[in-house]
Amino acid sequence: MDAAKQYCPSYSPFFGFAGVASAMIFTALGSAYGTAKSGIGITGAGTFKPHLIMKALIPVVMAGIIAVYGLVSSVLISGSMSPAEGYSLFSGMIHLASGLCVGLSGLAAGWTVGIVGDVGVRSYAKEPKMFVVLVLILIFAEVLGLYGLIVSLILNTKAVNNCS
Repeated sequence: MDAAKQYCPSYSPFFGFAGVASAMIFTALGSAYGTAKSGIGITGAGTFKPHLIMKALIPVVMAGIIAVYGLVSSVLISGSMSPAEGYSLFSGMIHLASGLCVGLSGLAAGWTVGIVGDVGVRSYAKEPKMFVVLVLILIFAEVLGLYGLIVSLILNTKAVNNCS
């Protein structure tokens, strides 16, 4: 019984819930920044060439996907938490690391999509050949968030509650 208290303190669910919050907050911040920054580029380019606006929405869509990564990770983390049955400090730290992994990589990916989307859409309005380059760079920027999601999912599978 004493060992269970040592490895399963009452404050350990805090770290798991901090992981859930980190996953949602940081990916939503990255997604919001990417959407806003890309939207600025679209409005700047759309005033001169309005027929290009629909193709120029790709960065905004890609920025929105980043928030979905955080949602998926936070739902999986919170679904594997069961503080009533006992929640180990190890699991709390794993869930925190999992949430921070997807959250911070989503923040970086959203930041990158925003900058690339803004400059890319403006250059696409000047030179239509830049569209393929824009899409390729956006894919490389988006995959940063996907890598964070993959590592987050791997970390989440390592959490075990061995409190009795």
